[in-house]
Amino acid sequence: MYDTKNSIVEKNAMISRKNKFDYDELISCAKGELFGIGNPQLPMPPMLMIDRVTEISDDDGTHNKGHVIAEFDINPKLWFFDCHFEGDPVMPGCLGLDALWQLTGFNLGWREMKGRGRALGVGEVKFTGMVTPDIRLVRYEVNFTRVIDRKLKLGMANGTMYADNEKIYSAENMKVGLFQS
Repeated sequence: MYDTKNSIVEKNAMISRKNKFDYDELISCAKGELFGIGNPQLPMPPMLMIDRVTEISDDDGTHNKGHVIAEFDINPKLWFFDCHFEGDPVMPGCLGLDALWQLTGFNLGWREMKGRGRALGVGEVKFTGMVTPDIRLVRYEVNFTRVIDRKLKLGMANGTMYADNEKIYSAENMKVGLFQS
């Protein structure tokens, strides 16, 4: 006999352990389908600042504690260019930082950790460039420095953002926690 509920759970488990995710799979995560309701979710567009995850691990990266690499295609018609700033369009820095937090939480969900993700802070952020309408591709890299998977669920990581391969943001000591409802 075919058990639909268990089949969906098995399918989601197989999908969640992939090491690459396309846009439709990221939308599935935003809807609470990829890691399950009540577990890490990405925001829906327009707050989703990621088009695809190109690499994810739990034991690779700079510190061998896991990493995520993702990309965001820049289109001059993106919503924030019209309002930030009129006559001087630039992607708000907080959106880039939020994308790095989003990816930190996504990695925790991918590790099958349970709970709703929340950004808890960042030690230091540096902006050395910006995303303007002439940029074509943003790349994010998140490298974990520590992951706690006990009653407390916490990911600590450093993040870097690149605009057309030029490093423009760095964030050190980012923290994302998972909380049970």
